[in-house]
Amino acid sequence: MSAQQPPITPVNPGPPAPPPAPDGALRPIRGAARCAIAALALATVAWAARAVWHIRLAMAGSPASGPPDQGDGVHRLPTALEDSYHVVSSAGDAATVICAVAFLLWLDRVRDNARALSGTKPRYAYPWLFLGWIVPVMNLWVPRGMVADVHSSVFPDRRLPAVVNWWWGLWLAGLVGGVGLIYADPTDEVIARAYTGVVPLLVADLAIVAAAATAALMTRTLTTAQQQYMDEAPRPAA
Repeated sequence: MSAQQPPITPVNPGPPAPPPAPDGALRPIRGAARCAIAALALATVAWAARAVWHIRLAMAGSPASGPPDQGDGVHRLPTALEDSYHVVSSAGDAATVICAVAFLLWLDRVRDNARALSGTKPRYAYPWLFLGWIVPVMNLWVPRGMVADVHSSVFPDRRLPAVVNWWWGLWLAGLVGGVGLIYADPTDEVIARAYTGVVPLLVADLAIVAAAATAALMTRTLTTAQQQYMDEAPRPAA
């Protein structure tokens, strides 16, 4: 007679293994966000300086020799104040380019992460990351749509942060106020406008300054939310 085998105690499998991390490589975003916020701060200072020079030009008044552009391709020698405005304007343009590059690099990263975290394709294809800002009519809603998609694809149950709408409203105000004033006209024409009617220039300046400051807050808000989600996302066991 064989010895009785002891009963086999089932091994407790323990809690179920956590689901794996989202498919796709997640890209670091903290550094890109810091660069974008710093660039936006630089643009804020640059446009505030431009507004100060617009006020200085308005207070100085047009010289007796008339505006810098005399017509028929004739330009008089600029005054010292006008010369300094050319420097401020060029510095502002350079700051705007730096800001645009840094912001797009950040947006590209958070878009990629949103796709990896949600498993869904972005609402707008990759070329719109650049074309959305320059194609007429489309530039009135595509950039906001791309930013909103970053948030809603990862957090479908959360409301869009109000700072996104504030940023876009101020950006459109600056864009509309700047058409034919700063973006399209040469610097000498802007100087002439400052002499004769500075208020529209100041409205555009202040709207863009506020938009840049709000964009920095928006960048920080969306980055913090996405980074927290990535930090809390379960990882597969080793």
